Formats: sequence, C-alpha cells, structure tokens
Amino acid sequence: MADQETKPTTLTGGTTEAEHDPQFEPVIKLEHQVEVKTNEEDEDVQFKIRAKLFRFDKESKEWKERGTGDVRLLKHKETGKVRLVMRRDKTLKVCANHFVAPDIKLQPNVGSDRSWVYNVTADVSDGEPAAETLAIRFANSENADLFKKEFEAAQKTNESAGKGEAKEEPKAAESKEEAKPDTKEEAKPASDAETKGNESKE
Repeated sequence: MADQETKPTTLTGGTTEAEHDPQFEPVIKLEHQVEVKTNEEDEDVQFKIRAKLFRFDKESKEWKERGTGDVRLLKHKETGKVRLVMRRDKTLKVCANHFVAPDIKLQPNVGSDRSWVYNVTADVSDGEPAAETLAIRFANSENADLFKKEFEAAQKTNESAGKGEAKEEPKAAESKEEAKPDTKEEAKPASDAETKGNESKE
C-alpha cells in the first residue's frame, strides 16, 4: 500500500497551520527600572519586632485593627532622631509613622501583659498628621517588655537630639512627628478580648 501524503490543514484566508506562527513584539520596552523611594534611605534600623497594631475609633468607641507586621525604630543619620514606622505584611502599607516623642507614655493594656496603649498627636501613616490612640500587641510578654525598653531608649535619644528644635513637618505618608499626648479624648485601654473581637473591622 502506498504511503498516503499528509497535507497541511488549510485555515481561513488560505494560511496553513504550518505557516501560522504569530509573534508579538512588545509595544514598549522597559530599559530602565524605576527607583521607588520609601523616605527611609537616610535612616538606620535600631530595632525591629513583629506586632499587631490597633487604633481607637472615637466615633464608634471601639478598637479597630490597623495591621500586622514589623514595627521598627528608625534613626536618622544626620539629625539623630528616632521615629516609629510599621508596615503591613505583603502590601507594605504604612500603618504607623510618628516620632518617638519623649512625653509619650506607654500604658499597660487592661488584662494583658503583652500589649501597650499610647497616644500621639501627629501620626502621619495616612498622609496627614492625625491624633491617634494606638494599642500595640506582641506575641508574648517578653517581646512587649523588650519593645518598651527600646522605645524608652529612643525617647531619651530624641530628648537629647531634639532640644531647642521646632517641630518638623512630616514628609508625605512616610515621615515623622514630634508628639504630645492627646488630651482631647482618652480611650479606655482595651482588653485582649476586645481587640480580638475587632480584628476583622477596619
């Protein structure tokens, strides 16, 4: 039996399947990478630890979760001032950004030995300075105590570095603040049960 010759399948328009080999050139070629700045280039990390952050909503009178991630104390290479910056996991969105002012008081959270509550008058994590009552919770009491120790050391650094200087305006959503405790309305520290119940509300 003679071998049957296999002919290529003809597609619409007379183009054969064997000839149909489309190639698409990119419309725009990216020759240079865009440098993304975080406003942290001139700072050194003095301390870093994992935590979960909450803010007190004065309208609803309840705690709302701001995010989970690494909270860091950053010291500026020129001014010597230290600020606290915390970014959410994965998205890296800033959820806390303020100076570690000497007059901030870390208060124990009700019913918990692993969290602290404090007030700032100019947290700039959302772009504009805003007075906030924040609660920060750690994995255990040892981490909470370690954070308190480093936080108070940063306060002493800022006290010596910032004497005689006027308050600085924050830089965009990444910057800093020199704060005094919020005197308008103090939130009652929340227990772990309260913060856990509001972790999904943001």
